[in-house]
Amino acid sequence: MNNVILKDTYDEWVKHHHKDLKSFLYRFTASKEDAEDLAQETFVKAYQKLSTFKGNSSIKTWLFSIGANLAKDHLRTKARWPQHAQDKCRDLISTTPSLKAELKHIASHSETGKYDIKEHIDFCFTCIMKTLSIEKQLILMLAEIYSFKVKEIAQIMNTSVGVIKHLLRDSRLMMEDIFEHRCALISKKGICHQCSELNGLRNEKAETQRLVAETELAKAAAHQNNAHLLSIRIALVRAIDPLNAKGTSLHDFLLKQTERTVTENCIAPDAGHETACCNSTRG
Repeated sequence: MNNVILKDTYDEWVKHHHKDLKSFLYRFTASKEDAEDLAQETFVKAYQKLSTFKGNSSIKTWLFSIGANLAKDHLRTKARWPQHAQDKCRDLISTTPSLKAELKHIASHSETGKYDIKEHIDFCFTCIMKTLSIEKQLILMLAEIYSFKVKEIAQIMNTSVGVIKHLLRDSRLMMEDIFEHRCALISKKGICHQCSELNGLRNEKAETQRLVAETELAKAAAHQNNAHLLSIRIALVRAIDPLNAKGTSLHDFLLKQTERTVTENCIAPDAGHETACCNSTRG
């Protein structure tokens, strides 16, 4: 492919794919700052490697491959999130006056600090997804949220279609199992503390119950299996831009504090207790 033509269309690539790539990197890293840095680095590397693009994949697949590999390297030194990371975040905020005050300020004054049940489900999806290995997180997002085909994911991951299918199936099963035990919409035990408390910053608990009851997820919970409920969640997540939503500031604050609890406490992903060192991501 003519390299001059590629350079002439480079700005069009950035404009067309920047939004999806950045939201992908944000979900992957749980950090706005890291997502912005990695997105910029991705497009710089893409520009430097224009001559190596042979057209064997789509531009989107090629760019996501560069971004995914940069993000994987970045996350290798990060601790994997345990299933109770959100609980630890809640404990941290509730026992730290300055953080509690910051949360209330965001909810009361930020234009993107509003509680929205659908966006909060998206936030929980990100937190639960980060309990998976890096590879399974990546495959799940590429297939289910960003609509890549299995063959394209195999190109991005530099592995076989069979391996991708196996890991995708495993990641879905793991997500279904965790949601079954973590989310009140499925366990039918009422509203989780986050749904209730976050909305309670502005509204009464009864209003939260009404909002939850009106979601398609809640309506389906009594009649569908976990696989179908996960598919409903995925469809919801796919429709939300986590960087430009009603609750972006609220959820970014919560992600930062959740990451902080994981890093500072060195929470062991599987054992559920603190360890002496958590300097690598378990696969």
